Amino acid sequence: MKLHRIGELSRLAGVSPRTIDYYTKLGLIHPEKRSDTNYRLYSDETLLRLKRIEEMKKEKYTLEEIRTTMLKLDKAAHDEHVTDKLTSYQVLLGQLQKEIKELDPMIQQLKPNQLKKIYNLITQPTAACVEALLYLLGKGPFT
Repeated sequence: MKLHRIGELSRLAGVSPRTIDYYTKLGLIHPEKRSDTNYRLYSDETLLRLKRIEEMKKEKYTLEEIRTTMLKLDKAAHDEHVTDKLTSYQVLLGQLQKEIKELDPMIQQLKPNQLKKIYNLITQPTAACVEALLYLLGKGPFT
């Protein structure tokens, strides 16, 4: 397993060393271990996590929302692939919610037969998929 000091990690992730310090203090990331000279060393998994955090920030999530999401994902699965997929789906759902809000004024102006056509395009399997993803992300009606 490759371990990175803060400078190298910041270069690879495209963030400043101060950002890494800040995220460490917030508990968003954790060093894997310390070197003999007391440098914090971070794993490749931390690099992936940093990239996820930055992606969520671009989608306008607050740091508290990101922290909460990361904690839920950590509890949901320790499998990096599953966590990565769930994060991607959450970002996608956030984008879809923003687009729906933008479309809402136009939808309100549609005639009933136009609304029915749109509703028919949104099938029950699609709705079930969205509900399942929301449940996995801890945002479903039973969580």
